Amino acid sequence: MARRKAVYVISVAAELSGMHPQTLRIYERKGLVQPARTSGGSRRYSDADIALLQRISELTSEGMNLVGVKRVLDLEYRVAALEAELARHESKSRTVDEAVRQAERSTRRDLVPLRQTVTVYKER
Repeated sequence: MARRKAVYVISVAAELSGMHPQTLRIYERKGLVQPARTSGGSRRYSDADIALLQRISELTSEGMNLVGVKRVLDLEYRVAALEAELARHESKSRTVDEAVRQAERSTRRDLVPLRQTVTVYKER
């Protein structure tokens, strides 16, 4: 959770991300980043915010406009959420598979199925 602790003022965040403070304000207005606010209204950026700003910088340096950047970030977030959900389901599946194997191991092996056949007798 330390990555989410908002500690950097805008000037420090701008320096760490290699951007101008005004750029950070624009990104906030466009909804690309949401820094925490103090009770006085000052912006505070976390390490996660700095990483996000650096990702935005990578995308814009590749020629992507801010609308495209927002779309890519939204999709990356969604992919990460789906991957986490998939991992949870796979973990549950492994737990169920292990329970089935345990149940199979604990079943009695000395029981042999009886093969029954129907024989038709003709009356005399």
